[in-house]
Amino acid sequence: MSDSQPARAINTGPREWDADTYDAVSDPQFEWGTEVLERLELSGEESVLDAGCGSGRVTAELLGRLPRGRLLAVDGSEAMIAKARERLGDRAGYLVADLAELEVDEPVDLVFSTATFHWIADHERLFQCLRAALRPGGRLVAQCGGEGNVAAYADAIARAAGRPEFALHFESMEGMWNFAAPEATGEKLRAAGFEQVRCWLQPKPVEPAQPFEFAATVTLGPHLARLPAELERPFVEAVLSEAGEPLRLDYVRLNIEARVPSP
Repeated sequence: MSDSQPARAINTGPREWDADTYDAVSDPQFEWGTEVLERLELSGEESVLDAGCGSGRVTAELLGRLPRGRLLAVDGSEAMIAKARERLGDRAGYLVADLAELEVDEPVDLVFSTATFHWIADHERLFQCLRAALRPGGRLVAQCGGEGNVAAYADAIARAAGRPEFALHFESMEGMWNFAAPEATGEKLRAAGFEQVRCWLQPKPVEPAQPFEFAATVTLGPHLARLPAELERPFVEAVLSEAGEPLRLDYVRLNIEARVPSP
């Protein structure tokens, strides 16, 4: 990779996270998740799959709305599942799994997900797996990064990755996130067998209170995994320098609602 053509990191599947730090700095993701929860109409008896439960902060709020239901918390990171289990105990079931390869023993009434789908490259496969996990008439309600999400920040990452001290480590990387458009997402959902599909974008700008910790933990995991330990901090600092102060992340959330046809 030359200095003029910095590569962007791609997420190629589940990875490990610093669950404790994520839990401490993920207030924006928690707030967005609770907003999505407010849109849910629940009787309290449903079976729900939280697809990408993370450290379980939003999952705990969801579980509180299911006094007679059951909840399966799913994440690709063992550390995140351990943190969620620490928070939720035996009130939920747990599964470490790649959502693009998800299989469940019993279909659920609702798949709920926030801040997760943009980490998954293959949305066609993802939606097929989620469709298979839902019973007839079941719902998918989700939110993730969408088209235009953190575009300026992504450019800052690319510039930092192109610096000579880092460039060699990113030679084979092609892209970082899958920020999809509403129209394309709707097409993929319908192709997977969903109906009553509704997708829309929502701007959610953020200025993290702890820029270094937020960048290192929430946004740069795939990059840092490719760097030797002694370059991890310098790389985060380089990204923050390229992004400017204060760190402003122009998040754009993709909201997703869909339903499986009833028999």
